Amino acid sequence: MSSVTIIDYGMGNLLSVSRAFAHCGAQPVLTATPEGIRAAERLVLPGVGAFADGMAGLRERGLIDPIREHAAGGKTFLGICLGMQMMLDSSEEFGSHAGLGLIPGRVVAIPPTGVDGKPHKIPHIGWNGLVPSSVATAWNGTVLEGIRPGAAAYFVHSFTAVPVDPAHRLADCLYNGRVIAAVIRAGEVYGCQFHPEKSGEVGLDIVRDFLRRQGS
Repeated sequence: MSSVTIIDYGMGNLLSVSRAFAHCGAQPVLTATPEGIRAAERLVLPGVGAFADGMAGLRERGLIDPIREHAAGGKTFLGICLGMQMMLDSSEEFGSHAGLGLIPGRVVAIPPTGVDGKPHKIPHIGWNGLVPSSVATAWNGTVLEGIRPGAAAYFVHSFTAVPVDPAHRLADCLYNGRVIAAVIRAGEVYGCQFHPEKSGEVGLDIVRDFLRRQGS
């Protein structure tokens, strides 16, 4: 049975995330310590809430450097929702706040209107289809390997990740014409803006593909 370590820093949807991984045949282990992260083979950073609060939770527990070491070592990593946003360099949510810097980029507010100029609901909540980004020609060999373009996942967010290098965008979704980064990637470091644990079989397929990934 594969082991997966889920970071507990006071802001994650730990029960549903743990259940999703267990359902897919993994043994989920919760950790709130640097030692637990350094011992991890596969690491998951879930999250709901504000960017600054999430980074404060990691900082107070001494988890920032161990997370960076895990990613730099080529081990598999998955950030979910807020966890994905914290993977970037910074966020403009309620001020300017530094992130983990696992993938160069920033987190910005979703525009309050669609491309047609008409107001739309913020936060972006609900099911939305996943499409290859403008530079992602295929999903083979990634956590989206078993997903068909257009398959829907469940989103809840008001801010969106903007990687510096478009090559780090694996999948997007469209919200009234606005392009939202849905999945980002750098090597074996992945982030999902949506919640795989709330996305039915599509989400579970992504969890299974993540568990099959082999880091260095």
